[in-house]
Amino acid sequence: MNIKITGSGSYIPTEIVSNKDFADHVFLNDDGSPFPHPNDIVAKKFLEITGIQERRYVTDDLNTSDIAFLAAKKAIEDAKIDPETLDYIILAHNFGNVRKGTIQTDSVPSLAARVKFELRIKNPKCVAYDMLFGCPGWLEGVIQAQAFIKAGMAKKCLVIGAETLSRVVDLHDRDSMIYSDGAGATIIEATEEAGGILAHESATFAYDEAYYLFFGNSFNNTLDPDVRYIKMHGRKIYEFALIHVPKAMKECLEKSGVDIKDIKKILIHQANEKMDEAIVQRFYKLHHQTMPEGIMPMSIHKLGNSSVATIPTLYDSMVKGEIKNQNLNKGDIILFASVGAGMNVNAMVYKM
Repeated sequence: MNIKITGSGSYIPTEIVSNKDFADHVFLNDDGSPFPHPNDIVAKKFLEITGIQERRYVTDDLNTSDIAFLAAKKAIEDAKIDPETLDYIILAHNFGNVRKGTIQTDSVPSLAARVKFELRIKNPKCVAYDMLFGCPGWLEGVIQAQAFIKAGMAKKCLVIGAETLSRVVDLHDRDSMIYSDGAGATIIEATEEAGGILAHESATFAYDEAYYLFFGNSFNNTLDPDVRYIKMHGRKIYEFALIHVPKAMKECLEKSGVDIKDIKKILIHQANEKMDEAIVQRFYKLHHQTMPEGIMPMSIHKLGNSSVATIPTLYDSMVKGEIKNQNLNKGDIILFASVGAGMNVNAMVYKM
């Protein structure tokens, strides 16, 4: 028995927000003082570091559970399965449903239960729950689905990563330019077909690192102090990621028994182009190898950082042939990797 991704689907929001759309924003330092550089310089530096040219936001009528459902519906259709045969629905997100114009998150009932409701699944033995694991949440959901299947507790699982970060950003913080919205979903099944999940690795570093990403006040100290926004210690995250993600990737690869030269693609969480490149370069350096050209397909340039959605939407777009000069073929070895709030790190070796 092998455990494979048998279907995938995405929801890419329709609202395109370019770097130029931040031209009139009032960016501030964390102490509330005016940021010293004009916004055109901010946008230029931002593009050089992150690679992000534009990002996608959901329309006002959609919430995280809505786009999760839309991605899930496509994945179920792609896998050609009856949704009533699903044993688990695992939905990775970080902030629940935050309706436009509100300041309160809504996670009751769970977003996974809402997706099950929208899919009109009657089977009560299809268990639906949410995964809070930072940006690596979708990948951790896949790892959990594999564990359920291996243990004989499931045959088919739906794993979704969905987020609407546009609802929780501080518009006075330059980091708000990184974040975006989106949803990706996959069907994980037991199959006799060759390939599938070969190895995985997960870790949580919380002793000193738990609050590298957190909820905090706006940089504009005239705003309501009881309203919180996503915040991060960017330099600390960068330094953390460069040490721990390549190590997790290396340990995962060693578990799999796959030679590094057999890796066809690395699908890494699309957080920041420079950081992702540095992580993959360091991974190859640990093996005394040079990073191959084209090994790391990117979607961040047009889609931004959509947290848990970045890897599953990237995977889906590649298997559907939607990324120029980047595709996935039967038998290819893929290395997945992610890092995010917690601080959590994970990796997975997968054979198409």
